[in-house]
Amino acid sequence: MTHTPGYRRILHRMGYYDYQMGLAVRYLNQGEGWKAHSRRCRNFIMKIVEMNRPGRITVQGSGWLLVFPLAETAGTAEKIILADVIHPPEVVSQTAGISNIELLEADLTGGLIEELWEKTRKHGIFRRILSPGDINLHTFSIPGFDMPDPGLVISLNILTQLEVLPLKLLRRRLLLPDEDLEHFAGEIQRKHIEFLKKHNSVIITDISEMSLDKKGNSRESPTLRTALPEGRLREEWVWDFDLTGEDFRRKRTFLRVAAVML
Repeated sequence: MTHTPGYRRILHRMGYYDYQMGLAVRYLNQGEGWKAHSRRCRNFIMKIVEMNRPGRITVQGSGWLLVFPLAETAGTAEKIILADVIHPPEVVSQTAGISNIELLEADLTGGLIEELWEKTRKHGIFRRILSPGDINLHTFSIPGFDMPDPGLVISLNILTQLEVLPLKLLRRRLLLPDEDLEHFAGEIQRKHIEFLKKHNSVIITDISEMSLDKKGNSRESPTLRTALPEGRLREEWVWDFDLTGEDFRRKRTFLRVAAVML
């Protein structure tokens, strides 16, 4: 499935293409911190694949394939579905001609991107900022993503990313308190976990962010806004997310990561 030109314009205006490119640039700039995280992700995934021997694997948030062991899994699974809102041209070229790999372009929130775009643009150029009465985030029904027969589902570093650009859009156009937006983000995460619970699944996600400033002061805050299941198998590690100190707040950032087999 591929997006229409109109939908691609929405993705472009909401910043999805720039966001994806930014991840690749950061990976190249950060060096060992991101490579160590990549190794932990790949090792955990291969452990689950070897335990379960799935015939079909669906990867949600495949992105640049930086942390997914494509070559290893393609040799064991009959079908691998790489699902993301957009696929980089390099990934399209890399997977072209491999018969058991399918690229699926999909809004992994189940349609929230287009729905929010349409709801926030209806008011025209003279009313760009909406009032709280226009969209009630506490009663807003977040669509659910689903697909037939996904096999082993791997949610790959996207649980806390699904809300990033939708929330950015809402902050531009809605006069709402932060607690409403936090609630909305939690509902997006909860819906994603609901989908994963329906299937044999693996989730790899950051669960908190730790920052260290130049004076040695540290702070940790949760990035999860809903409960993460304990699962049948679990590993945790710290991802040196900002090894080179590029963080715009002049702080070095670490992410605490959990990998869980549900």
